[in-house]
Amino acid sequence: MKNHFLFLFLLVSISVISQNTLKGKITGKDDIPLKGANIYFDGTTISTISDAEGNYTIEFEPSANRILVVSIDGYENEYISDFDSPENFNIHLHAAKNSLNEVVVSRKDKFSRSQKLKIFREYFIGKTVNSEKVVIQNENDIYFKYDKQNFILKAFSDKPLIILNPSLGYKISYQLQKFEITFSNLSIFSRDIIKNFYIGMSLFEETANSEVISKKREEAFKGSQINFFRNLVNNVWSKDEFLMSKNYDKVFSENCFKISKGEFYTKVEVVKQPKEKNKNESYIASYDLLFKNKEESSVIFETDTFYVYKYGNNSNISDIVFLGQIGEERVAEMLPLNYAIK
Repeated sequence: MKNHFLFLFLLVSISVISQNTLKGKITGKDDIPLKGANIYFDGTTISTISDAEGNYTIEFEPSANRILVVSIDGYENEYISDFDSPENFNIHLHAAKNSLNEVVVSRKDKFSRSQKLKIFREYFIGKTVNSEKVVIQNENDIYFKYDKQNFILKAFSDKPLIILNPSLGYKISYQLQKFEITFSNLSIFSRDIIKNFYIGMSLFEETANSEVISKKREEAFKGSQINFFRNLVNNVWSKDEFLMSKNYDKVFSENCFKISKGEFYTKVEVVKQPKEKNKNESYIASYDLLFKNKEESSVIFETDTFYVYKYGNNSNISDIVFLGQIGEERVAEMLPLNYAIK
């Protein structure tokens, strides 16, 4: 995923105990050790908590290329993606600025909070069978701003959203960093939406597991973005998986992508498609996708090169657009990135 926010790297020192372990100390104001800080890799179940002396140890996958998130009440979150120093990985947090987000509802505000919350749930949680049981425990922490000049609804939260998904057996702590819905006119209705975008950091905690839940997780994974990218780099294409086509003609991956395997990532170069007559196309290539001969999607590549990591996450997710079935999947279908990784 392309990150559109600034990461502050306070890398006093970094420690690699073994190839897959980091350890260090979390400190705050006046270098006091911080107990109970959450340390986790974004989008995964991999996490730990600092002890009374601020010490922590966490396992990591060098080939997964994930962002390490450090958070605790009263301090600014820290986002770290570089682990190159040979020393201990000690992290100093800055005290949070005193900010209280107040939203004044104007009498001229055309839309109510309940209307905004409804459309937020539809485009953040989704509208699938699983979404019907999803609960955001702290919905009151979400506040909205509607840009009437540009017809954009924005959602914010100072605290992580605590999301319970009983269908997939996970509790998700989601730090919402950006959420926008753009309408074609001054509207709050789905029919007028022309663009939707959200981004954030997430931590998964398993809350239940059973044969039924395992089956639902597998169903959520199959045909997903992560499934697509894992298959792409491993050249897995079949009628029981994904099939690609262009203008109803089947295409072969070797004619569409150049795959180069590295130690910690797979480089994917997209072969540029010839432009169709009378069409002003800015993208590199686009294909229709069919999963198990029933789920229809399409993918548009707006970049000619990207990198896929061990979990199936990639370096340029905002430059790769999915439409159809895959494009409609949201938080209710979201699994940890390290799902089914051995």
